[in-house]
Amino acid sequence: MSKNTNLQQQNDTEGIRLEKDSLGEQRVPLNAWYGAQTQRAKQNFDITGVPISHFPELIRALAMVKAAAARANHRLGLLTDEKADAIQGACAQLLRGEHHDAFIVDLIQGGAGTSTNMNANEVIANLGLARLGFDKGQYQHLHPNNDVNRSQSTNDVYPTASRLAIVEAAQGLKVAVKELQHSLAAKGVEFADVLKMGRTQMQDAVPMTLGQEFDAFAYNLGEEEARINAACALLCEVNLGGTAIGTGINAPAGYGEIAVTELADISNLPVTQAGNLIEASYDMGAFVTFSSTLKRLAVKLSKLSNDLRLLSSGPRTGFNEIDLPAMQPGSSIMPGKVNPVIPEAMTQTAFQVIGTDTTITLAAEAGQLQLNAMEPLIVYNLLNNCRILSKSIRMLDQLCIRGIAANREQCDRHVAQSIGIVTALVPHIGYDNASRIAGKALLTGKGVAELVQEEKLLSDDQLAGILSPQNMVRQQG
Repeated sequence: MSKNTNLQQQNDTEGIRLEKDSLGEQRVPLNAWYGAQTQRAKQNFDITGVPISHFPELIRALAMVKAAAARANHRLGLLTDEKADAIQGACAQLLRGEHHDAFIVDLIQGGAGTSTNMNANEVIANLGLARLGFDKGQYQHLHPNNDVNRSQSTNDVYPTASRLAIVEAAQGLKVAVKELQHSLAAKGVEFADVLKMGRTQMQDAVPMTLGQEFDAFAYNLGEEEARINAACALLCEVNLGGTAIGTGINAPAGYGEIAVTELADISNLPVTQAGNLIEASYDMGAFVTFSSTLKRLAVKLSKLSNDLRLLSSGPRTGFNEIDLPAMQPGSSIMPGKVNPVIPEAMTQTAFQVIGTDTTITLAAEAGQLQLNAMEPLIVYNLLNNCRILSKSIRMLDQLCIRGIAANREQCDRHVAQSIGIVTALVPHIGYDNASRIAGKALLTGKGVAELVQEEKLLSDDQLAGILSPQNMVRQQG
């Protein structure tokens, strides 16, 4: 029995197998679908604790890119029928959600995504070997680099897959935003007859209805779907076929166009090849635009959440114009206290997205020459931001917005006590009279209507008509 055979038997007993890469031998768990380069990356990058498997959309996107590449290589005669079928079959398994736990590399990594690409190459190679009837690691029959990665580089595979993954993640985000918008609009209808005071600069302004306030919230979010769609359209321009730096080295003529066409077919997305593959290999502009779109949405959601906290503040010494659903006890020391925990959590998510937009901007700027090595940081943050925004929006919608109730009596009291209604009298009694009445009301504690009646500036009927809810809150065309 040879020395190598003895060593392999010993390795089998220990539950590991030996693989080789350009750095030498590497011990890999015997049953692992990944290989030597993935194992090295796992050892090198223990940063976030968040592996690729945390984002299944990225795995599916990698599988789509690898399947498209296999189709193109097969059409060009670079892969046999058997190898092309094995690769596409393995990719189909990943697209069905199988073996995602084999994607173990940390999302933040050096190498501009090489470890992610090799994790995919090795898993697909070993799944393909199993389909061909061979053991894991028998790469002479189906090789991670020579076959699965044929005509490719990390530098065109990783950006392309990342873009598709982010577009997929954005679809769930759009649904969450749309559902929240509908819930806010429904509250606008429910509260259409609730008169309240509007406020500017935290001071009483003029009356409005609570329904108008919630209608405005809904309309504000309604603008975001088009923004997200536009940002996704930019991401659908890919550099697949450019290989290492955009020159297409090691890829045959026509490969890029075929691969992108196949990718569009597999992904069912309007994927197109970039007009200048060298520029597309390093440019992060589409990622920056998408990040700014998420930031814009986050700013709006934070503003909405803060307004909800203000409107529900109290309950005895604040605005107390709406009641938020009570979700949990609010204090370990103050009995009966209930906090606006859902809007608070939404605001914290918004701050995370706003902050990481700066991170993404810096990472995008930090590319040098023909590549941006910081792309893994960009991809990690964008995928994570899509996820936490989607989850937080659904939380805000389902656990807060849908259960909000109006405190009608409190809203009425605020309107009756407000000096702000004097604004409605300006066209009828003049600005100087209105200012004097407002100052007198503030000093005496009397109501505006009461003072106008005392001074006989308007008849009772005129005053009642001017201060009617219908006149004060109607929106001018």
